[in-house]
Amino acid sequence: MSSFVLRRPRVAPAVAAARSAGPGLALASGAALLAWVVHVVFPALPLLTVAVALGILFANLPGFSRPDSAPHSVLAAGLQVASRTCMRLGIVLLGLELSLVDVAGLGWVTGLGVIAVLVCTFALTYLFGRAMRLPGQQPLLVAAGFSICGASAIGAMSRVTRSDEKEAATPIALVTLCGTLAIVVLPVLWHPLGLTDLQFGHWVGASVHDVGQVVATAQIAGSGALALAVVVKLTRVLMLAPMVGVGAWLVRRQERQRQHAPGAAEASAPTDGASGDTIAIGPATPASSARPALPPILPWFVAGFLLAVLLRTLVPLPEAFLTAADLLRTVLLAVALFGLGAAVRLGELVRTGWRALLVALVSWAFIAALALAAVHLG
Repeated sequence: MSSFVLRRPRVAPAVAAARSAGPGLALASGAALLAWVVHVVFPALPLLTVAVALGILFANLPGFSRPDSAPHSVLAAGLQVASRTCMRLGIVLLGLELSLVDVAGLGWVTGLGVIAVLVCTFALTYLFGRAMRLPGQQPLLVAAGFSICGASAIGAMSRVTRSDEKEAATPIALVTLCGTLAIVVLPVLWHPLGLTDLQFGHWVGASVHDVGQVVATAQIAGSGALALAVVVKLTRVLMLAPMVGVGAWLVRRQERQRQHAPGAAEASAPTDGASGDTIAIGPATPASSARPALPPILPWFVAGFLLAVLLRTLVPLPEAFLTAADLLRTVLLAVALFGLGAAVRLGELVRTGWRALLVALVSWAFIAALALAAVHLG
């Protein structure tokens, strides 16, 4: 006599992943909506800065602050998708904000000055971070955030360096703190430094980290200063691709040095399936002879960013399309930055973050001073 066994139907992996990510994504989306409401009520507060702040606030609530808590286990998968996938897609759409024609309109002196400020800030911050013995890849993350475009650049660089949300948490908190301080400090220094409206806009665009923070700071000097600040800022954003490439090269060099170090143990290559940046093709390598996989020089989302810049430059896109893309980019980045903010633990930051805080403050002061010198030279 045959017997029948009832079995629960298997759920497709994609469906199971979507279900596990649902609660966290829903929370991040709701927080993005709340950040928009706060921005509408208080226009001086940039939406993306508010999204990061909400994430940090939520991460330190009593019921979520411990990684082993029940809310954390339910929401973690969705918040990870928010901080990774949404960030990448938002960075691709950020490319549609920038036309190479606008960059050329700055003139070669101003353009080279903006790039020189960025490169010098990146190099100084990275070297100072290494000298201060910041852990892991934090020197690269802080350097990217303070020199290029704030939390978005940290998110991009963290994907190349394969840093997790916890490692990126301190740089995200610091770039948010210093960018918020810039909204208050730079306008106070505007007239004492003897800057014209346009010079102030140039200074803000060359030194403030996040695009939203640039808008919040420069708008007080009028529409001309705001327009110049945004173009200068987006010129810095254009450097995201080559600077992420530099970060990838540094990480690859570090990995090769570890692999060839005397007595280095051979380890199996990580699949890095969550990152989605590379796909291994070919027969499997035995674990005993495999080496850790090196990060890609050009991740797919950076290539997408460059293609979006070229599309905006070469193709006359309808205004309605650009408006919709800008709205979607803002939503994706707000969701992503809430997810990144949700990895910040203020207790750990207070206990271990004084070196990072010093690096951040020095970098912030350096880029402000260097940008001010470039304004006068231009």
